[in-house]
Amino acid sequence: MRKILTWLIAATITASAQATVKLPQFFSDNMVLQQQTECSIWGWTEAGKKVAVATSWNKKSYTVTADKKGSFAVKVKTPEAGGPYTVTFNDGDTLQLSNVMVGEVWICSGQSNMEMLMKGYKAQPVEGAVEELLACHDNELRLFYGKRLASLEPQKDLAGYWQEANTASVREFSATAYFFGKTLRQVLGVPVGLICTAFGGSACEAWMKADWLKAFPKVQQTITEEDVRKLQQRCPTALYNGQLAPLIGYGIRGAIWYQGEDNVPRYDFYAPLLSRMIQGWRTEWQQGDFPFYYCQIAPFDYSVTDWALHNSALLREQQAKVETMVGNCRMAVLLDTGISDVIHPRKKRQAGQRLALLALSNTYDVKGLPDFAKYKEVEFKNDTAVISFDRSKEWVYFENGATSTNFEVAGSDKVFHPATKVWVNRNRVYVTCDEVKQPAAVRYAFKDWVVGDLMHDGLPVSSFRTDNW
Repeated sequence: MRKILTWLIAATITASAQATVKLPQFFSDNMVLQQQTECSIWGWTEAGKKVAVATSWNKKSYTVTADKKGSFAVKVKTPEAGGPYTVTFNDGDTLQLSNVMVGEVWICSGQSNMEMLMKGYKAQPVEGAVEELLACHDNELRLFYGKRLASLEPQKDLAGYWQEANTASVREFSATAYFFGKTLRQVLGVPVGLICTAFGGSACEAWMKADWLKAFPKVQQTITEEDVRKLQQRCPTALYNGQLAPLIGYGIRGAIWYQGEDNVPRYDFYAPLLSRMIQGWRTEWQQGDFPFYYCQIAPFDYSVTDWALHNSALLREQQAKVETMVGNCRMAVLLDTGISDVIHPRKKRQAGQRLALLALSNTYDVKGLPDFAKYKEVEFKNDTAVISFDRSKEWVYFENGATSTNFEVAGSDKVFHPATKVWVNRNRVYVTCDEVKQPAAVRYAFKDWVVGDLMHDGLPVSSFRTDNW
């Protein structure tokens, strides 16, 4: 009898434990939910169990029944930005999330330049990190840093946890993403949540579903567990499965992206590839054409790598095309931030702030902010090339004086020579070359390593070429 009673007690305890709600790790204390929307929240409990989800901001309770696998999902209405609040789950046992804020949520993804922590890499510091870490405490800026995981199959959870911004948490968080979020906090004055899911050295292909890659025959189509093990972050679909799939559906305002270095050897189809990735993310998230802002890779001397035969300006050119191919999508130019012998620029403040500039101007409609001018067209007048720009109402100029050494000119022989004379008048750049009397093409900063000096309203202009040779 005593054995039977002991078994019954143990069975009761086990059933109770099975019925306790379990949540993905990004639904936790300190999280931020997207304001003024219907946010999805999901998790697991015992199959067929009813779960009540109560939100303290409106004192409402939402009831849902777990399916045959024990999964449940519910949409909760969020108010204007504010907090802290609680979210309580009850399936017979109670689980409460505390210190929850409602505000603006952004996904932050890419490869090492997005992943790069505020503390930097070994002997590769982030510029201004010491000063920032002394003054970065902000309990309304919340940070979630997802653990690296390449996977053959889509995952249901992403390891990590939410933290308030302070010296310890910021030091171990993406510097680019932090500066982006800090700038939003300063301008908008609402809570901001940043979910960083990045992996150093990752390929764009790794962040895409297999079906999306069928349009790109140069990309490996059949993936095995062995491929994932060997290629890791460069394996097609592996990071989508491991680091993005778990997050899809989490209420967000938009995404920021810093990636491209790994795709330099495969530059020729990067524009349609990234465009397809963006469209795919939006389709999967089912939150409309949410804003997508991305960094153009900074200059770096690729002659020290195995990719020396490829000019990284061709990848930057592909990146510049993406914002013309996809709506609600803009590029932050970093042509003035590179280091010749280090692929990880120290100027992460500029990267984050410029991404924030795009978000504030285009998503949050903040007036009076500068914009990135871009190459429009060239007109050849005898021996002079006259280059004009879009988005250049404040006129272009050279950062370090009246001229630049970053221009090259070619005639019909397609041989480029350094420009002899370069000058600016309003939003036109004029270029001549003594060795080319009949110019047919002009290139600006179209090399691996340059220091961009053509500016507009305090922001660099992307490298460009007028030819397609």
